[in-house]
Amino acid sequence: IEPTTTDVKFSDIAGIDEVKSELTQVVEFLNKPEKYLKYGVSLPKGVLLVGPPGVGKTMIAKAVANEADVPFYYQSGASFVHIYVGMGAKKVRELFSVVKANSPSIIFIDEIDAIGKSRGVSGNDEREATLNELLTQMDGFDDKSTVMVIAATNKIELLDEALLRAGRFDRRVYVELPGLEDREAILKIYLKDKPFDGDVKEIAKMTVGFSGAALASLVNEASIYALNR
Repeated sequence: IEPTTTDVKFSDIAGIDEVKSELTQVVEFLNKPEKYLKYGVSLPKGVLLVGPPGVGKTMIAKAVANEADVPFYYQSGASFVHIYVGMGAKKVRELFSVVKANSPSIIFIDEIDAIGKSRGVSGNDEREATLNELLTQMDGFDDKSTVMVIAATNKIELLDEALLRAGRFDRRVYVELPGLEDREAILKIYLKDKPFDGDVKEIAKMTVGFSGAALASLVNEASIYALNR
């Protein structure tokens, strides 16, 4: 279990101005925990990023880790799901053991709904055992812990209530699809190193409903098409 290196900064991500203030506070929690502990303020144990696919939830988590200058441990929810009962829970224990030894640090669990669905919905013993272990590990943090668990989902309605209760994922950050100005800013980032002759604003108007990932794909496909011509 090794930390992932990341060079993503908040300045590299357009269209998240509304959530930046909340994320900046998370960075401060990790950088200056004594500022809050001095006044008896408990540090949040978890941050849940909620939003449709492609809006940049993984990039946001990487940016938080980079801005806070702490190790970043990436796991997808699906990576905990095994056919052998007990293996997922064992993997969760191993992950948290390594991360606690290297705190302050961030664990990022992508698509947490793969293991965090409401218990009793599908009756999967292995997934439930893995979820129970995750809940136990998060409860094991004391109020002075500088390990932050950030998770991402686009299906918050499917998550188990125990995950969402106070003391686990204390913060929920909603990341929406980019608006007109946000799309323009995102397009400018992806067009930065490309010979582009056109009106970015007009393209932004034509791409209503596009996520950041869809805009990146649009620019890349256009570049390939232009080269082929």
